[in-house]
Amino acid sequence: MNFKQFKQKALENPEIRREYDSLQDEFSLIDQLITMRTKAGLTQEDVAKKLGTNKSNISRLERGRSNPSWGTLSKYAEACGFRAKLEAVEDDRASA
Repeated sequence: MNFKQFKQKALENPEIRREYDSLQDEFSLIDQLITMRTKAGLTQEDVAKKLGTNKSNISRLERGRSNPSWGTLSKYAEACGFRAKLEAVEDDRASA
């Protein structure tokens, strides 16, 4: 069984599906961080130097292993040539 098959089988469980769905916003943020950096042609080390931090901190941020402040997210985006923007959307998952 490959990972795709395993994931599909696991998501058939309603409890696992709920937990997975609850993490989608976090996964999306991580994807956006990595996309910004790669579009800018930067390595994690390049971003770390621009932010005056260590590569390990950028790695943790991109793996979702940290709880970054708005300032950190804004500086990361700026280092990659982007601007951070917060968007509030109605949570239609609350009724699910």
